[in-house]
Formats: sequence, structure tokens, C-alpha cells
Amino acid sequence: MPSVIYPGTFDPITFGHIDVIQRAARLFGHVIVAVAENSSKNSVFTHVERTEMARLALQSVAGVRVVGFNGLLVDFAAQHQAHTVIRGLRAVSDFEYEMQLAAINRRLDARIETVFMTPAENLNFLSSTLVREIARLGGDVSEFVPSNVVAALRAKFR
Repeated sequence: MPSVIYPGTFDPITFGHIDVIQRAARLFGHVIVAVAENSSKNSVFTHVERTEMARLALQSVAGVRVVGFNGLLVDFAAQHQAHTVIRGLRAVSDFEYEMQLAAINRRLDARIETVFMTPAENLNFLSSTLVREIARLGGDVSEFVPSNVVAALRAKFR
């Protein structure tokens, strides 16, 4: 079964991301979680930290591999012989941006198809941005992220 790619910055990875990844693994068999360096964003965690947090959070999910990358997603996909990209949609507001990404990726490489998945209904409000803000203000984020991420956020915002 071919690999699919679930790209993102994962700053940090949340239970919403994990839900999409687990369901994608059941559908496609093998998911490459591609942690983007993305220097245009001001990430709280370094690329290495984000990649390692995702790797630890997903270590028990069969059929999932976490890989860090920088550069064009279509180049990464070609390197891994993957032609399908998974993108998560939480709300209608995500749709326009995600459609633009899908269109430009397909324009750059016509073999690339994008599949949109929504997280479980109880997680569709969740974003890394909200998790970071709650943690920054001293709130409990344990119901939104794995324990390794909770610990990393506490250490970061001490």
C-alpha cells in the first residue's frame, strides 16, 4: 500500500492531529508525518523539538513514521514515493487556504492528490495556537495534548 503524507508544523502536536493520523493510518496503511521546518513561522519549539515530540506521541501508532523536512512538499513526496497528502480541516475558515495549498501542490506535481480529513467532532475546535496560548498563561492543556507535550510546554513556559 502506498504511503501518504500528513505535513504540518505541529507546534505542538495535538490530539486533533493524532486523531487524523490514526484514522489516516487505518485508511491508507502507512502515514509519513512530515514535520515542516517552516522558517516563515515563529515556532515556539525548534524543528528538532517538534519532530521529537511528534515521534514520541505517535510511537505506539502502527503504520506511522515521523520525519522532519524543509523545502517543497512535492519534493519531499517525490523522495518518499508518495502521491497523496492528508490535510486536516477543522472549520470552514480552514478550507480556502487548504484548497490553495492543494491546487499549488497539484500544479507543481500533477501526481499529487490531497485528501481532506476532519478530526473527531470533540476535537475540531482544537489548534496548536490555542494550546500554546493556554499553556503560556499557565492553564492545563492535558486534555488537548499527550503527556510528553504537556511536559515540554510546561518547561518552555516556566
